[in-house]
Amino acid sequence: MKFLLVEDNPQVAQFTRKGLIEAGHTVDHADNGRDGLFMATTEHYDAIILDRMLPGGIDGLGIIEALRKTGSKMPILILSALADVDERIRGLKAGGDDYLTKPFSFGELEARLFALTRRSSGGGGETALTVGDLNLDLLSRKVTRAGKTLVLKPREFKLLEYLMRHAGQVVTRTMLLENVWDYHFDPQTNVIDVHISNLRQKIDAGFDKPLLQTIRGAGYMIGDA
Repeated sequence: MKFLLVEDNPQVAQFTRKGLIEAGHTVDHADNGRDGLFMATTEHYDAIILDRMLPGGIDGLGIIEALRKTGSKMPILILSALADVDERIRGLKAGGDDYLTKPFSFGELEARLFALTRRSSGGGGETALTVGDLNLDLLSRKVTRAGKTLVLKPREFKLLEYLMRHAGQVVTRTMLLENVWDYHFDPQTNVIDVHISNLRQKIDAGFDKPLLQTIRGAGYMIGDA
């Protein structure tokens, strides 16, 4: 997923951004309200993580109100040291979708983001993806095939998740570059080929039936047919 983090505290920003990137997500960061509002109105994000008190002429509540006036329904998780009940109520009434107070645990932050994005995408209670005997748990980030645990790196997990969300469909290199690597241009490298090869070794090697297919001249597809 792609998140926007608007946070002026360098330590909090680094901690949050590092954790989300290691979990396989893409994170854009703004350290002031002006830049945060500009990025939020010119890019699409799966969710925004927003501090309340920000430099730059506009605070967190101002950003929320400006976004909601444009009709934006992007999920917003307020991340703030203002822990008083009245402050939390203010944040939620302004248009925030959830409120997490500092200090916080990264695990709780990620769980709340997952809940927000699941609701906004209409995903209901979906917590896992399955193709044949391959299972990907979106909450625990555990991948198994025929009961055997497969250890994937964050980018491999993100690649597999995207392929499984499009099971039975041809996924082009452009789609992978844009949605897994967040590239909007062709970097002219073999990064996709390397990751596909590594992923194939992990999910298909040692099993009778290969799931990951290369569709010559078109892209890749995962399926049990």
